[in-house]
Amino acid sequence: MDNTHDIVIIGAGLTGLTTAFALHQKNRNVTILESDNKIGGQIQSHHVNGFIFEGGPNTGVIKYPEVMDLFHSLNDKCELEVAKESAKKRLIWKGNKFHVLPSGPISAITTPLFTTYDKLRILTEPFRAKGNNPNESIAELTKRRLGSSYLNYAVDPFLAGVYAANPMTLPTRYALPKLYELEQDYGSFILGAIKKARQPKTDRDKTATKEVFSTRGGLSNLTKAMADKIGSDNIILKTKSISITPSADGFVIDYTVNGEQHQIKCNKVVTTCGAYSLPTMLPFVDKGIMETITNLKYAPVIQVGVGISDTKGVCHNAFGGLVPSKEKRDVLGILFPSDCFAQRAPERGAAYAFFIGGMRHPEMVDLSDEEIKQLVINDLHSMMKYPATIQPDEINIYRHDKAIPQYESSTGNRLKSISLLQQTYPGLVIAGNLRDGIGMGDRIKQAYDIAASM
Repeated sequence: MDNTHDIVIIGAGLTGLTTAFALHQKNRNVTILESDNKIGGQIQSHHVNGFIFEGGPNTGVIKYPEVMDLFHSLNDKCELEVAKESAKKRLIWKGNKFHVLPSGPISAITTPLFTTYDKLRILTEPFRAKGNNPNESIAELTKRRLGSSYLNYAVDPFLAGVYAANPMTLPTRYALPKLYELEQDYGSFILGAIKKARQPKTDRDKTATKEVFSTRGGLSNLTKAMADKIGSDNIILKTKSISITPSADGFVIDYTVNGEQHQIKCNKVVTTCGAYSLPTMLPFVDKGIMETITNLKYAPVIQVGVGISDTKGVCHNAFGGLVPSKEKRDVLGILFPSDCFAQRAPERGAAYAFFIGGMRHPEMVDLSDEEIKQLVINDLHSMMKYPATIQPDEINIYRHDKAIPQYESSTGNRLKSISLLQQTYPGLVIAGNLRDGIGMGDRIKQAYDIAASM
């Protein structure tokens, strides 16, 4: 048996690294076990001939003070990069072109995205009755309070961009809890948003600006900075066949590295891996309880980084464009990283991130690389309006069979089982994006909360 450890964290993705870093700041002894041969999980930045492509998440939102806490603690190792003002411009595809998503009263009236009936009907939104179905889907809630055109051309594409999901299958209280709370607490989205905006905030609360962020030079600089602070001696890579067993005074963890058996003992253990990895990792858990935790669908997503060295003046000056399912196109959306952040492409060039698959088109993960490249090239011309004479200089494909967990109606039972399991085995924490949100801000907030509880 190797040395006894205080806290062991399974997984060196964003949640695991942030938890370890926050504990390291408290002078706690922490060890990370990571099955891959590199840190970062899905966060992987790729530097390719002057372009920076993200293989996983492209951006986060400064939705919690903990995000700023993290960057302040790392300011000597990596630099927070807030998206340019142009990133506030969001596009929605309708018909044969992108339209700007309304951001104010005038654009809300003139936009072709929503019907005149729904535009008028939204004026009476504050007077509609509050819903009483706790499992009401986001689609049902949106149609009831805002109308079908808002569902089709605002909420549906938004969910494609966040969850790669079908709005009919996601209960609002799990997938968009803040939206659910606006109606439940205030009876209205509009009145709730106004009243919350007027609530007094502490100086720390004000650091949660809701701005879009990345890290200068790519998000891998964030995970690398945390790993450097934690120390390479405290991160063990290529750990396979991890199995955790409760003991009288903590936990025993068995694993292999390059085929060699290892065993360590620890007082507390935090798992941050996907739900699908837990059955073999926690073999002592009752099968019925484990099934409620692992009964979780994951949307498969293919992200394609596309680089054009010289756009010949083509410019979109926006965060990106999302595609409603009603429009029957192959892509879920396209982000414009070089319009949002510095040095993501050569001076006259542009970098794009195409997203394909999701719950809308799961079959597309089986497309060959050549088929994906042709799809992207076609959409570069038909959707991004590049002339046929301009071809991409770089196309990089990043496949994720289990990219984004779907917070469906099974979520309630999963959360109850996790709570029961943690109560039954003190010192065991089941974390990661199977609960508490899927965004980068959610992952950072969860990590800080876990560290504060230990």
